[in-house]
Amino acid sequence: MSATSAVNNQQYNKAKLWEIGFFALNNTATNLYMFILAFVSYYAAGVAGIAVVVVSTILMAMRIFDGITDPIVGFLVDKTEGKFGKFRPFMVIGNIILAASILVMYNVTHLVPESFRLLFFILIYAVHIIGYTCQTSVTKAAQTVLTNDPKQRPLFAIFDGVYNTLIFTGGQVYVASYLVKKHGDFNMALFTELNTLAIILAGVFTVLAVIGLSSKDKKEYFGLAEDTVQTKFRDFWPILKNNKPLLKLVTAVTVDKLAFSLLRHAVVVVMLFGILIGDYALSGTISMITIVPTLLITFWAVAKARKTGMKKAFLFSTWIALGTFVALIAMFVLIDGSSISMSNVGIATVLFIALYTMAMGFGQVPSTLVNPMIADVSDYETSKSGRYVPGMIGTLFSFIDKLITSLAPAIVGFAVALIGFKDAFPSVTDVLTPELKVVTIILAFGIPALALLISGLIMSRYELSAEKMEEIQATIAEKKSKNTTKKEEKIAN
Repeated sequence: MSATSAVNNQQYNKAKLWEIGFFALNNTATNLYMFILAFVSYYAAGVAGIAVVVVSTILMAMRIFDGITDPIVGFLVDKTEGKFGKFRPFMVIGNIILAASILVMYNVTHLVPESFRLLFFILIYAVHIIGYTCQTSVTKAAQTVLTNDPKQRPLFAIFDGVYNTLIFTGGQVYVASYLVKKHGDFNMALFTELNTLAIILAGVFTVLAVIGLSSKDKKEYFGLAEDTVQTKFRDFWPILKNNKPLLKLVTAVTVDKLAFSLLRHAVVVVMLFGILIGDYALSGTISMITIVPTLLITFWAVAKARKTGMKKAFLFSTWIALGTFVALIAMFVLIDGSSISMSNVGIATVLFIALYTMAMGFGQVPSTLVNPMIADVSDYETSKSGRYVPGMIGTLFSFIDKLITSLAPAIVGFAVALIGFKDAFPSVTDVLTPELKVVTIILAFGIPALALLISGLIMSRYELSAEKMEEIQATIAEKKSKNTTKKEEKIAN
């Protein structure tokens, strides 16, 4: 039987549209926690009384710890096959841990005696990370069972892109235009209201995601099923070393994520909008304005991915985003940031909105596409070695990703400390200085531009094109077909 006929007989593993949409909410649930923890620096320094540089160092160290837990959880996911499937238990357990740790972190830390406060904060944060790892590992790993249809797999990115735009954009509006105005500053009342809403929404999203995956979380969809090659923990290194598409995708997306972690960092948003432009509430307004264009960019990118493959969509978006970040650097070097205002709309305001929309819209496409692309890498591994290790593949990705992106809080903390902010982060009440302007431009636009350049150069050599993925799915289908035929012959004899 030829590979092509094998694929035709298999008819691909297709998912219903609502299943893809529901499952994508798993990533949204964990992104809610990522969003609210973007403000943890203000709680730790302003409420719990932990020094700025210490907070930044802790957040970096915890991100590294997060990466270390990934391979362990990934291995456990791959070894799990119970009554409730391989993936769903980790989604539920992870979300419960996330909710409990946030409640303890924000309601108890500042009440602990000062001599034990730092240690307590670190321990609770570590527990939070374990829960986060459990749930996020499934987002990447379960892509392989959800669907392997090259026309369907990119659809996850549409739902994920829409949800993330609403979370990060709507969340910023909620915080900047409502909570800060209501409570006056980042204080306990603000954190309580923000965290309560996030915990409730994340719980609902997790339940829906479990429902969306329920029909696919079965052994028949796990790689080569009964004929999958068994994998041990020591196989992590050979898989990482020999899977070149994984290495390239990890490196490219990781530098992108580091850049956008900086741009979305709560302190950098305050520096850009609250100090350089002089209107922090504008961050929420601009976010609302850019929602529709950003979603349209995501829809376009997914349509291109379905037509030409995810590699081409990834690269095209990367080069456009790079150009817009370079233009933003030039803009803020040449103009006064305070000229950007919604109360007196001029050329500067229109230009900023256009460039910022394109930068954020096209810049987030690679990260939006990465989850289905990891599924491609996992299928590549299955076709090459017979191993079905989506948990290992996904968490290997997360391990390296988190090691690099852990630098974001430290970069911000040390950058502002270098210009005098050693005891407190820059706030909306600070006056713009030449040094503060330069650091803001570098953190918000300079590093993202450099990261996109590196990412684009790496992905231009990425092996898994649309044509290559068609060959891979055909190879897997052919192996399954041959194994089925052999079993049927044994039974017949």
